[in-house]
Amino acid sequence: MITALWRALLDLLLPTPCGGCEVTVAPGEGLCAGCRAELARPVPAPELPGLPSAMALAPYTGAPRRAVIAYKERGRRDLATPLAEALAVALGQALPRGPCVLVPAPSRPGAARARGGDHMLRLARTVAAGTDHVVAPVLALSWRARDSVGLDARARAANLAAHLRVRRRADLPAGPRTVVLLDDVLTTGATALACSRALAAAGLPVGLVLVITAVGARRPVVPGGRLPRPRVTRTGAPGVVSSPRERDPAPRPPTRETPARHLPATRPSR
Repeated sequence: MITALWRALLDLLLPTPCGGCEVTVAPGEGLCAGCRAELARPVPAPELPGLPSAMALAPYTGAPRRAVIAYKERGRRDLATPLAEALAVALGQALPRGPCVLVPAPSRPGAARARGGDHMLRLARTVAAGTDHVVAPVLALSWRARDSVGLDARARAANLAAHLRVRRRADLPAGPRTVVLLDDVLTTGATALACSRALAAAGLPVGLVLVITAVGARRPVVPGGRLPRPRVTRTGAPGVVSSPRERDPAPRPPTRETPARHLPATRPSR
């Protein structure tokens, strides 16, 4: 059986697929340049009643979604570094003044053991490494908590209300600091709302909810801001994705050189 140490050594020696698109990347990179760019343009998360200001690195789709699943459920710990780097950049853009208190959203104890540790706590510590940010894992779920997958917003809220608690710590820094709640995915918002309310009741009001991805998030459309993606044409040559009008041009009237095969048959007029 390969131990965790041997697995880490293999990750450093062997090329690995990108966590977002399966392109081969150098050992330890985790994500290719294109997938890193997908996380470099934070977007506002959908506004939800009672939820503090929320920001996501990307919508929960495509390469960002695959990267979150690979990191969270498939043991891709090498993704912690690129994900944390993107979170740190977004955090600096949203809150440029002074250090923060980073509170990772909690995982169920059984899920954390199955994943080899709390994945959001690992991300929070990587974000704070080399900075003045403080990581405060004060939120905890009891072992009786249900898996939130498949639960609607009301069921998630009831599950968290019954099993979420705040563990006060004496080593929290004194003085005003913005409390930032970190999570991987914002779906219904029930988890972020329950965590924010629990922290506020404990004297730690949340100033920002920062997530990797958010369901329903939309990137603003910037005219001329992005070039069309290349695609492969039928001949195998690289082309450019055209608009529907360019792909399906309106039929032109027939000429002597162009037969009228595309026109419906009509009876000659008398």
